[in-house]
Amino acid sequence: MDFNMKKLAADAGTFLSRAVQFTEEKLGQAEKTELDAHLENLLSKAECTKIWTEKIMKQTEVLLQPNPNARIEEFVYEKLDRKAPSRINNPELLGQYMIDAGTEFGPGTAYGNALIKCGETQKRIGTADRELIQTSALNFLTPLRNFIEGDYKTIAKERKLLQNKRLDLDAAKTRLKKAKAAETRSSIWAEEVTKSEQELRITQSEFDRQAEITRLLLEGISSTHAHHLRCLNDFVEAQMTYYAQCYQYMLDLQKQLGRCFPSSYLSNNNQTSGTPVPSSLANAVGSPAVASTSGIVITSPSNLNDLKESSGSRKARVLYDYDAANSTELSLLADEVITVFSVVGMDSDWLMGERGNQKGKVPITYLELLN
Repeated sequence: MDFNMKKLAADAGTFLSRAVQFTEEKLGQAEKTELDAHLENLLSKAECTKIWTEKIMKQTEVLLQPNPNARIEEFVYEKLDRKAPSRINNPELLGQYMIDAGTEFGPGTAYGNALIKCGETQKRIGTADRELIQTSALNFLTPLRNFIEGDYKTIAKERKLLQNKRLDLDAAKTRLKKAKAAETRSSIWAEEVTKSEQELRITQSEFDRQAEITRLLLEGISSTHAHHLRCLNDFVEAQMTYYAQCYQYMLDLQKQLGRCFPSSYLSNNNQTSGTPVPSSLANAVGSPAVASTSGIVITSPSNLNDLKESSGSRKARVLYDYDAANSTELSLLADEVITVFSVVGMDSDWLMGERGNQKGKVPITYLELLN
């Protein structure tokens, strides 16, 4: 009991001594031992690494999981050391809605079939999204979090201990300085000077030892940077794989829609002024052809302009099957030849087509004018 009380009193005395020294330093009433420049640079580098690692880690989490509630839930399950329940993600949910809608509209219809194919692609993107999150969490976020919650906490602990040892050293220097000043006035302070000198040697030794321990830990920051560089490369590769998968999925989907459902690209004349077409139509209806960034090609040939400006008619070969959207349009069969002519006031992306007694609007991007 007496031992514990003595230890408690000693700890209280040490704390008070440090508090006094710290306060006097802030007021400019006491000297402060400065750390060497190399150690100061290492401390600054460690602090900078910690700040930016936290920012990058948090923003990566936002990128991979934009829903803040989901992030909180994952954090809670992680702290409880339990696996978070698997939930459907946004692309998968959109894909399921599209599939359900297409099934209800009828898989045999162009629109219904297109919705089902789009939904299947969205679900594949959702699966790729899950793989990106899992890979990034394992190979990128986990190492960053381990540094913040492990290595840097150790550095911060030793840094705080170094600060305390430095305060003890400076407090010992201050006491020795005061004892020597008092010794010049009275010889009874000689014993106090000897005691203060001994205390100074001890605190200096402890400070030097702690400074070396802290320096060794801080020099490991360079190895941390090298490790984080490898993790960053893994993260970039995971993103590259994800975006390449998504691009391939959408490219395949675009080809399916362009080959099987050309009419799904079309809108009624009163809804749009343009008619998007598959990229394979680059050379259709004369030239030149202008390609958009999505791979869709829109043609604007000079011979079509000539046809629209004249009142005559021309023969045209049909390039792709086309299902009429309403009674004002004419359905087309690939490779058949029809007569086309311009009508004043008609949208620039359409011509009037004629096959025997049948007549109706036809999209110019499905035609190749014949000489």
